[in-house]
Amino acid sequence: MRALVLSDFWKLTVDDLPDPEPGPGDVLIEVLATGICGSDIHGYTGENGRRIRGQVMGHETVGRVLAVGTEAGDAVAVGDAVTVNPVLWCGRCRQCAAGREQACPDKQVVGVTPTLTSAFAERMAVPARNAVRLPDGMPVEHGALVEPLAVGYHALVRGGCGAGDAVLVLGGGPIGQACVLAAQRLGAERVVVSEPAAQRRELNARLGAATVDPTGTDDVPAAVRTALDGDPTLVVDAVGSARTLETAFAAAPIGTTVVLVGMGAPTLELAAYEISTKERSIVGSFCYSAAEFRDTAQWAATAPDALDALIEGRTDLAGGAGAFEALARGTDPASKVLVFPQGVGR
Repeated sequence: MRALVLSDFWKLTVDDLPDPEPGPGDVLIEVLATGICGSDIHGYTGENGRRIRGQVMGHETVGRVLAVGTEAGDAVAVGDAVTVNPVLWCGRCRQCAAGREQACPDKQVVGVTPTLTSAFAERMAVPARNAVRLPDGMPVEHGALVEPLAVGYHALVRGGCGAGDAVLVLGGGPIGQACVLAAQRLGAERVVVSEPAAQRRELNARLGAATVDPTGTDDVPAAVRTALDGDPTLVVDAVGSARTLETAFAAAPIGTTVVLVGMGAPTLELAAYEISTKERSIVGSFCYSAAEFRDTAQWAATAPDALDALIEGRTDLAGGAGAFEALARGTDPASKVLVFPQGVGR
């Protein structure tokens, strides 16, 4: 099969690799589309240290089942369109028993763990329980958006988002967009996004959020209050930088929860008094549970217009290297680009 291989940092090549060999509990999938994630870009440049040379990346994916192992059960069948939960869990530990598979101490992640068959390739094999059938009638390429949408949903669940909330999302990229949709899904009354890039502000506005340009004002909290017609009741940092966390504290009233889902920097300095004296809660959020992933796949079928808006670029494997470089250098402002290993339009 052909695959997009990280031959070196800043260098991707299309190589011929052996076809994956599924085990008895696995399904073999023909990969139809895979989204380029921000973590893939950071792996491509070598910034995050979570990808290695020679690796096939890719974890936001959708495909069609080619074969089902003898012990894989009947949840999916040959020919089904499926999205893939890339978090592989043990199923035996305390976290798995509690439905927190993303916290399994023995978890592996497709596209991150280098020994796993990953999604920038023509085919991949995964445990059958990780293949989630798409609802009938759902546009197949939308299945590649389920993973980042589940990230945003878990973040808003972690923050306790509910009916009537006024939510501030810092960062309007793909995860910020997923947080906007998740807040609406959970009943938030108002959502505002702080985002410096005009194209991303426009996209978030199309999703139904108010927007603020943090570079166009000296008082972001005041601009947020104006946009929300009041203070935020929940703040989500979808960037994870010193500047955005500082803005989160400046905008969040006393007692507010701040969810940190962005992973812009591995280490951040915290203004401790902003937490203790104002009794704020800082909540971490990573991935999603298996149930949240499955539920998000079902929900995604109900929002075709919003998901159409999220996809701003498409390419095949041959164009993958160019797409990665353009995104990494900032010459392509697209939020989400999909790679189609079988060719665009298939």
